[in-house]
Amino acid sequence: MKNSFFKGHGLGNEYIVLDPAELTFTLTPRRVAMLCDRERGIGSDGILTLEGCGSAEGSGTAEGCGSVESSGSADFGVRIWNPDGSEAEISGNGLRIFALYLHATGRTREREFSVETVGGTVRVETQVDSAGALCAATVCMGRATFKPDALPCTLEVDELVEQPIFAAGESLTFTGVSVGNPHCVIFRPSDRSWRRDDLLRLGPVLTTLPAFPRGINVQLARPTGPHSVFILIWERGAGETTASGSSACAVASAAVRLGLVTTPVTVESSGGSLLVDVDETFNLALTGPVEEMGQGTLHPALVRALSEADN
Repeated sequence: MKNSFFKGHGLGNEYIVLDPAELTFTLTPRRVAMLCDRERGIGSDGILTLEGCGSAEGSGTAEGCGSVESSGSADFGVRIWNPDGSEAEISGNGLRIFALYLHATGRTREREFSVETVGGTVRVETQVDSAGALCAATVCMGRATFKPDALPCTLEVDELVEQPIFAAGESLTFTGVSVGNPHCVIFRPSDRSWRRDDLLRLGPVLTTLPAFPRGINVQLARPTGPHSVFILIWERGAGETTASGSSACAVASAAVRLGLVTTPVTVESSGGSLLVDVDETFNLALTGPVEEMGQGTLHPALVRALSEADN
C-alpha cells in the first residue's frame, strides 16, 4: 500500500516505521521533522525505515550477544531518524518497535532474527503473549566500551570512567559509554535525587559540549537498590525522553563498571522499567515491552506537503 505507516511505542517512546519502497516521496531530514511534528504531522519521537539487508523473510540464524559489529549479512536493515531529522546509530526501544512492525506486517514469522543498524548488527528475540501477539523483545545490543575514540570524546584518557567535566556552571563527574551510540552518564548517590530541573539545565549543555564532537546522549542516574537504577534522559537530536533502550544499556554498563549495582539491572525511568543483562565482558541484552499504536496511510494533503517541502 502506497504511503502506509506503522506506529508503535516502547514505554511511551514512540516511533513511526516506514518502508521507503512504499513511499511516493524520498525521506529527507526536513520531511522527517515534518512527520514527527505533533501538530502538523503524525507526531513521533523518531522514524524507522526498513532498509534492504539479507533475506526478506528473515532466516532466524543470528548468533550470540557479541560485540556490535557490522556483518553485512543481517536478515533486515533499519535506518533510525531522530525527530529533528538527524540520524541515530542505534535505539533499543526503536529496535523492539521495528521487530513488532516486522511481525505485524507479515515481513517475518521468525521469533529470532538479526537487524543491521548504523551502530552494527544486533540479534532480536521476540516474546508473544497468550493470544500469540508479540508483546516484548530482547535485543542483544553488543558490547559496551568506555574508550574515548568510540564515542568519540576528545579527552586524552585511556577510559572515560569517572572523568571530571564542567557544564552549566557546575563541576561534574561522568562516565562515557558507547553502546553503538554515545552516552554521558552522571551518577548521584542513592540518598540524593535528580530533579527534572537538573535535566533541563544540564542536558542541552552537555549534549553539545566540544568534548563530544558528534554530540552525546545524557543520563542523570541514581542507584535505587543492588540491582536497580533510576535515570532521567536527554537524547541527542530529541531532547527530554521518557524512556530509552540504549540509555538504559549505557547506564547499566556504567553502574556495573563502577560497582554500584550487580547484573541483571532494572533501569527505571518516567516511562517504565527495562531489564539489562551485563556479562563479564560488557556484552548487553536489553529486554522490554512493546505495543502497536496503529497502522494507516498518510493523507494525500500531508503527502503533498512533504513532497513540496524540499522542492
